[in-house]
Amino acid sequence: MKQVIYRNLTSKILYLGFILLFTFSTSLIAQEGDAANGKSLFNANCAACHKLDRDMTGPMLRNVEARLAEEEGLDRAWINAWIKNSAGLIKSGDTYANKVYNEWNQTAMTAFPQLSDQDISDILAYTAQPKPEPVVVNGGGGEVVSKEPGVGNNLILGALVVLFGLLALALILVRRTLNRFAEAKGLEVVKEKGTPIWKAFIQNQFLVLVSAIFLLLASGYFVYGYLMQVGVDQGYEPVQPIHYSHRIHAGDNAIDCKYCHSSARVSKHSGIPSLNICMNCHKAIANVAPETLAEGKEYGVDYDAEIQKLYDAVGWDGTGYTGESKPVKWIRIHNLPDFAYFNHSQHVSVAGVECQTCHGPVEEMEIMYQHAPLTMGWCINCHRETNVKVKDNEYYTKIHEELSKKYGVDQLTAAQMGGLECGKCHY
Repeated sequence: MKQVIYRNLTSKILYLGFILLFTFSTSLIAQEGDAANGKSLFNANCAACHKLDRDMTGPMLRNVEARLAEEEGLDRAWINAWIKNSAGLIKSGDTYANKVYNEWNQTAMTAFPQLSDQDISDILAYTAQPKPEPVVVNGGGGEVVSKEPGVGNNLILGALVVLFGLLALALILVRRTLNRFAEAKGLEVVKEKGTPIWKAFIQNQFLVLVSAIFLLLASGYFVYGYLMQVGVDQGYEPVQPIHYSHRIHAGDNAIDCKYCHSSARVSKHSGIPSLNICMNCHKAIANVAPETLAEGKEYGVDYDAEIQKLYDAVGWDGTGYTGESKPVKWIRIHNLPDFAYFNHSQHVSVAGVECQTCHGPVEEMEIMYQHAPLTMGWCINCHRETNVKVKDNEYYTKIHEELSKKYGVDQLTAAQMGGLECGKCHY
């Protein structure tokens, strides 16, 4: 019997296995990268133009590698070439590259030659992750259960009402008991008719004089207090056309006040930031996190709807500007009289005064309000109590030496530097 050697069969099996391995490699290759590092790279390089689950300046990128492989038959090599030099791929005449370029209004994609193949693998691993499930707050179908404040106070108030009611009832019962006791003993209850209180008051000239003086002083006090509040809007909290949470922006996200109010460093006015400043971030942030959205329900605000108001004002359709913009009629909160001069740059840049000194804990305010009274007395007290920062400030070196000798102090206040002169604030 002749022995058969299966050399050809073995080589064919190995060849078939290699083909199967190569076939499935395109679906597994996105899992080779580090998704955590890919998220950081995505946020640093891609998030300005792309979102995972919706189109923006560029198309959405969730499962982009799998979709390109299934729909266009493109592999990882094509993706690498596109990311590193999309313009070169378009000029080479690549069919799909030119198709994408024309579909997205011939918007040129930034080239990223600095990204290595491993970096791109990490980014694709991040985009291949499944979409996270919505977060359910408090396990109650997504509804926020808010506790009603003042329940304990209501209980205390109710207990006091019951207590006073019982005391009044007890006095009535005591009076009836005493009357019955007197009748049982044969005692006659005599009710004397005295002079009415109002007549006795009128007949006493001293009491009339003292009361008149007291009423005049009290009236003057309340009239003075009322007049001193004219033009003082402390606590003023208007509803703005677009809700803006300083608590989220300045507090949770720690955005510096002068990023939005940039003119406070160089100008008399702090300025109202343009909507382009808002769009620096919200061009990529169209929806807030579920946890933040749930927080908004506590304040009666839908943050996603407010972002949409911003888009309507600037004319942003999610992928580009339409050119149809509308002005936003912001309501001014802090407003000094015309005869009072205040320079933001002098306080912020020269004196180094923190924004919270005048505007209060802005990073905790959901709705911005006027924290300080902004009266003349309030400003003068600040000048009297605040020391001038002269360290590393050549502008104040000579004048500080002269005035410190004059007043015999080591630290000069703003008042000692002329901060109480009328012409400094009134002109």
